[in-house]
Amino acid sequence: MNKRKKANVPAKKRHMTPVHSPEEAAKPSKSWLLIILQLFLGAGAIVGGGGLILDPQGGLLSMPLSLLQHSPFSDYLIPGIILLLVLGVGPILIASSLITRWKWRLGEHLNVFKDRHWSWTFTLYTGFALIIWISAQAYFFQAVYAIHAIYMLLGLVIQIAALLPGVQRIYALQQFKTISIKAD
Repeated sequence: MNKRKKANVPAKKRHMTPVHSPEEAAKPSKSWLLIILQLFLGAGAIVGGGGLILDPQGGLLSMPLSLLQHSPFSDYLIPGIILLLVLGVGPILIASSLITRWKWRLGEHLNVFKDRHWSWTFTLYTGFALIIWISAQAYFFQAVYAIHAIYMLLGLVIQIAALLPGVQRIYALQQFKTISIKAD
C-alpha cells in the first residue's frame, strides 16, 4: 500500500522551485522579435523627432505646416520632442533592458504588472503610445496616409509580441511553482 494520500500540506511544508533556470530566463532568445521591434521604432522615431526638432517648420522631412492647422501646435518642435523622447529614446532604453533586465526604480513603480519585469510592461505601454500617437496624428492631419497604417500595425505587432506566452514567461519575476510534499 504505497498509495500516497493527498493531504492539505501546511505552508511551511511547501517548497518553491524555479520553472526555468536563471540562465534560461536571462536569455532573450524567445523575445528577439520584441527587442527588434523596439529598436526599429526607437531608431525611426529618433530620426523623425530629430528632424522635426532641427527644422520645426517641417521642411527637412517634407511636412508642410498646413498639416498642423487642426492641431494645437504652430510648428513641429513640441511634436518632435515628444516623438524623440517617448517613441525614440524610450524604446531604445526598453530594448536595452529587455536584454539586460537592469533595475529602474521609477519603471518598477509605474509597472502595473508587478509579476513581470518593468521592461516587458513598458513594451505594452510603447505599443499603446504608438497607437495613440498615430491616431492623434491622423486626427490632427485630417487624413490617413500609408505610413499611419504601417505604424498602427507596428503598434499592434508590438502588443502581440509582448503578449506571447513564451515572451511573458521570460520576463516573469516569480518563475516559481508550488510543489507539495507528503506530510508525515
